[in-house]
Amino acid sequence: MHVVIMGCGRVGAELAQALEQQGHTVAVVDQDPTAFRRLGSGFGGRRVSGVGFDQDTLREAGIEEAGAFAAVSSGDNSNIIAARVAREMFGIEHVAARIYDPKRAEVYQRLGIPTVATVRWTADQMLRRLLPSGAEPLWRDPSGGVQLAEVHTSAKWVGHRVSKLQEEGGVRVAFLTRVGEAMLPTSETVLQEGDLVHVMMRCDQIDQVEAVFSRGPEEGNS
Repeated sequence: MHVVIMGCGRVGAELAQALEQQGHTVAVVDQDPTAFRRLGSGFGGRRVSGVGFDQDTLREAGIEEAGAFAAVSSGDNSNIIAARVAREMFGIEHVAARIYDPKRAEVYQRLGIPTVATVRWTADQMLRRLLPSGAEPLWRDPSGGVQLAEVHTSAKWVGHRVSKLQEEGGVRVAFLTRVGEAMLPTSETVLQEGDLVHVMMRCDQIDQVEAVFSRGPEEGNS
């Protein structure tokens, strides 16, 4: 998959390197050409100088072939504008924006753009929002049989109860992240747009769970 990243600060560079190591092609956009030094000489992706929400700059970075876009510059406004351009102008499904002001995060989540607004922010958190299959498990028990992982969930699940998601996936939803806040779901909790779903499951279930979560609920069931 091709991924476009806006912002070549410390986290943007780490994210670009991590994605490339996983076999993805990457383009990094930054207004400051000297920022690309953080990528190192071994980085094989594109380096594009320009404004990250300019459509011509994004096209130069390969946005039209991209499967994901990350806005991780130092400015909230630039990040959200760029994320919306990627989502609304170019139809990129997997978009995430770094937001420094937590009070703004809820507004942006309601626009359908996952945000990361915590202080303890890492490139791995962004990976979990960009890649359909997520990144490494959040936790694994010492025996290696059970893991906690964030699983990409289709928008078709929005409006359905978490209990239904658990039933069809054969797993336990440990918690949700909603507008930047963790919450423990009850039997009556309904999934909302922008929810991040964290699942406790056996390690051998991951393929089955990803398939159920990505296709949406069975037709005819409430």
